[in-house]
Amino acid sequence: MLMSDMKEIWRSARYDRGDLSFIIVAGAMVSFMIPGLAFLYSGLARRKSALSLIWAVSASNAVCIFQWYFWGYSLAFSPSATNGFIGNLANFGLIGVLDNPSPGSPLIPDLLYAFYQMEFACVTVGILMGGLAERGRVFPAMIFTFIWMTLVYCPLACWAWNVNGWGFKWGVLDYAGGGPVEIGSGIAGLAYSWVLGPRHQKELLNFRPHNVSLVNLGTFILWFGWLGFNGGSAFGANLRAVMAIWNSMLAAACGGVVWCLLDYRIERKWSMVGFCSGTIAGLVAATPASGYIHPWAAVIMGIVTGAVTNYATKLKFLFRIDDALDLFAEHAVGGIIGLLANALFASSSIIALDGVNLSTPGGWVDGNYRQFYIQLAYVCATCAYAFVVTALLAKALDSVPGMKLRTTEEGEAVGVDEVEIGEFANDYIEVRRDFSDWTPLVVGSVRREGDEAVRGGTERGERGGKIRSRALHRAQKGYTYCHPPPPTAYISNHSHLPRRQREGRGGEQTGTYHQEISISPHHNQSS
Repeated sequence: MLMSDMKEIWRSARYDRGDLSFIIVAGAMVSFMIPGLAFLYSGLARRKSALSLIWAVSASNAVCIFQWYFWGYSLAFSPSATNGFIGNLANFGLIGVLDNPSPGSPLIPDLLYAFYQMEFACVTVGILMGGLAERGRVFPAMIFTFIWMTLVYCPLACWAWNVNGWGFKWGVLDYAGGGPVEIGSGIAGLAYSWVLGPRHQKELLNFRPHNVSLVNLGTFILWFGWLGFNGGSAFGANLRAVMAIWNSMLAAACGGVVWCLLDYRIERKWSMVGFCSGTIAGLVAATPASGYIHPWAAVIMGIVTGAVTNYATKLKFLFRIDDALDLFAEHAVGGIIGLLANALFASSSIIALDGVNLSTPGGWVDGNYRQFYIQLAYVCATCAYAFVVTALLAKALDSVPGMKLRTTEEGEAVGVDEVEIGEFANDYIEVRRDFSDWTPLVVGSVRREGDEAVRGGTERGERGGKIRSRALHRAQKGYTYCHPPPPTAYISNHSHLPRRQREGRGGEQTGTYHQEISISPHHNQSS
């Protein structure tokens, strides 16, 4: 056997293949959270902007992957940087990143650690894309993603996880990303929404999710991926990973039940959106805490998180910021609760279950009372840095010609899908649920003759002209508006009509155009 072959065998033998396999699978599970986020956001949005959020989450994932390879990993984790704030370019383009023990744990090699941490970054920018909801342009958001990753996420990751980061050296307890991932995305989403400005008042009337089934599907895909997110942060197939998974399950379950009960108290309805919102809030709180605390503490944390984040959705009205998908309440507030829970409930016996961190002190349950002000200072620094730098970056990019972050008023009215994507998540139009629920804005006739439509009738409301042109556009695409509405709630491409009417030979088709009316994405809130 050649000496070079012997060296390769020796290198591979340094790491347990079970640990390697576990982190590879955990990283793949985290990657699966990207479509989960896309479906969740799409379901929470109105139909006319549903696909744009799927596109933004998907495309930001691609931008983040390249940024992480290009210099993101080096700026976050290069061990030769000693300033405590951000890394250097020693590992630019993954140079020198191969089989050395990783900065996070000696249980896995540097290359695998870089892949796993890349998925964390991808999820973070995916969460941030919720700030675009219903009025953000997607191309400037991709440019913003690359810059934000470089100047906000990489420093935050360096603070908490780099061996020379100031938070790491100071003893901050942040297991899987309460600062970089949750506070970073939640606070940055709030800042981005602030720079974009609120949606127009007519777009806020009784806003409701367009597809609650997608909300549920996205939530459970996220829950599945979160087990890899938190379980894999033990960086090995060990008992600490199992404990993190248990704590994640308990916090999610308790958070979902509490949020749903609070919504029932007001609405007397068992809200599916409320249950999903509380579940995600519980998982967010478990992110920084699940590898530090006992299961009984996870139950307490989940209950508190479900209640506090539910009421925190009201803060956007106090801030006067249209945080459409409640990124601040869900992610920032949930992450803060998890980080402060570490100060109270972190236990050195749980931390030592990975067989590596045998001397890390816990929190108050271990008599380490100074941990609270360490955690609190870290929370304040992370929140302040993420908001200020994100707002400055967004303002600066918005001032660049051609990089306007927000779509036009007309684009917001007809939907971001139509003006930015040119495709639609659902190729049908909701006409009504109950006839009495709808207020006609335009009453007229739409005739389809080849590619022409004849418009007529009475118009109501100051948006009559725009709505009339939109009706014409949709008539040219093959949609028909019927009055009175058919018994079913949806019509699509004339499939419900007699053949001669589908083919344009049925004479004049009288139509009524209705504005979509909806309620808040988080059932008991008013956006």
